[in-house]
Amino acid sequence: MALTRDEREQFLAEPHVAALAVDSGEEGRAPLTMPIWYQYEPGGDLWIMTGRDSRKGRLIGAAGRFSLMVDRLTPTVRYVSVEGPVVSTLPATREQLVEISSRYLPAEKVEAYVDFAWKEHGEQVVIHMRPQRWLSSDLGGF
Repeated sequence: MALTRDEREQFLAEPHVAALAVDSGEEGRAPLTMPIWYQYEPGGDLWIMTGRDSRKGRLIGAAGRFSLMVDRLTPTVRYVSVEGPVVSTLPATREQLVEISSRYLPAEKVEAYVDFAWKEHGEQVVIHMRPQRWLSSDLGGF
């Protein structure tokens, strides 16, 4: 069954690793699809962080939109897929790196990871997407 608006937004707000998909820009090739961390609060835009010159960053810039899909297997099979336009791309801040890292890592690992990533991953950008189209389902009744 499809999720209600509140259910799908709350599910997307949970710290799932998303599958990001964006047009590859190449005839005869499927979309680029890869796992990514993201941040979302119900009713707002979502954001991801990526390298300024990364392939996914360039492809998102060219396409002007992307999709994320998150899912789980227990206690029921549930997924939410969202697609929408990019509304901003800005240089990432260390505070944003702390925020997104804290969402996915144990508290005692955040500081070391942020220190490493800030030094080693190169210039990062934060890409904001406005959720426009949603697909969702919970197969708990089966």
